[in-house]
Amino acid sequence: MTVGRSTSPTHQVGQKAEEAALIFLKNKGFQLVAENFHSAMGEIDLVVIQGRLLVFVEVRLRKSSAFGNAAASITPSKQRKIIQTSAIFLQSFPEFESYDCRFDVIAIDGSASKGHENLKISWIEGAFDAAMFYE
Repeated sequence: MTVGRSTSPTHQVGQKAEEAALIFLKNKGFQLVAENFHSAMGEIDLVVIQGRLLVFVEVRLRKSSAFGNAAASITPSKQRKIIQTSAIFLQSFPEFESYDCRFDVIAIDGSASKGHENLKISWIEGAFDAAMFYE
């Protein structure tokens, strides 16, 4: 399942970054469940699965690290929105309710418009935890 993207240059570059992240994850043995899952709370870029592990993936792209790397741009507010959206995803697709869940970040530094081979991809498994927002 996927939601269309606009044709703006920013969205086009974001889509290329998400494609690179998906290729990376598929090469690690994951299968795509959903792309760009939207709810009133926010969006999850990728939802992938491996065995009984469901992973909600935030993809971040930075052309320059002058203002911090891609991973550093995921604020607690953004984490909260991803967690809330993941809860809506699980309510919408109860077949995944018994799966282990994890929140990962694929941080991409470089220019996605120049092709996937020019990107530096960092995979942060378990980048944040839903429990920290419910203590």
